[in-house]
Amino acid sequence: MRDYHCYFEPNCFYHVYNRAIGSDNLFKEDKNYNFFLGKWDKYVIDYVEIWAYCLMPNHFHFLIKVKDNTHFKDGQEINKFLEGQFKRLLSSYTLSFNKVYDRTGSLFQKSFKRVKINSQNYLLTLIHYIHHNPIHHNFANDYKDWTYSSYNSIVSNASTKVERKNVLEVFGSINKFVKAHKSIKNYNKINHLLVE
Repeated sequence: MRDYHCYFEPNCFYHVYNRAIGSDNLFKEDKNYNFFLGKWDKYVIDYVEIWAYCLMPNHFHFLIKVKDNTHFKDGQEINKFLEGQFKRLLSSYTLSFNKVYDRTGSLFQKSFKRVKINSQNYLLTLIHYIHHNPIHHNFANDYKDWTYSSYNSIVSNASTKVERKNVLEVFGSINKFVKAHKSIKNYNKINHLLVE
C-alpha cells in the first residue's frame, strides 16, 4: 500500500501535492498563482530542488528532490523540519487568501500528501503526468498552453528555479523530453504506471 506521508530524506525524490477542500479553488486569479510561488520561495526553495510542478485552480503537484543540507543531522529531523516548512507555506497562503477573499477556515485538505519516487521510470512518468494534468482535469487543451507549469521553463532558455539541466539529462536530451511528452495520451495508462 502506498505511503502518502513518508519521511523526507536527503537526496530523495518526492511527489508532493494537495488540493482545496470541497469545491473551493486555491487560485482564483493569476496573481494568486504568483503569490503562492512567492510563498514557496520563502518557505521551501532553500531545502528542495524543483524538478517539475503544476498549479491548477483547485490543486497542485510538485516533483522535488530534498537537498543534502549539512545542518540536518538525521532523517527524522529533516522530515520534521520540512513538514513544518510545508505547513507554514500552506498556512501563510491560506491566511492571506482568506483575508483577500473575505473567507474563514481551512483552504487546503488537512494534510498534504507526498510519495517517495522509487525508480527512474516512475520519475520520468511523473514529470509527464504533472505537465499533462491541466488536460486531464479539463483546464487546458494543450499542456504547452498552461502558464503555471514547469514544462515551458524546461524547454526554454529563460531564467528558472526548475532543475532544467538535470531534468533534460534524465530524459537524454531536450528532443527526447519533448517527444516523451507527445507520446502518451492515455491518462489511465499513466495512472497505472504511477502505482508501481
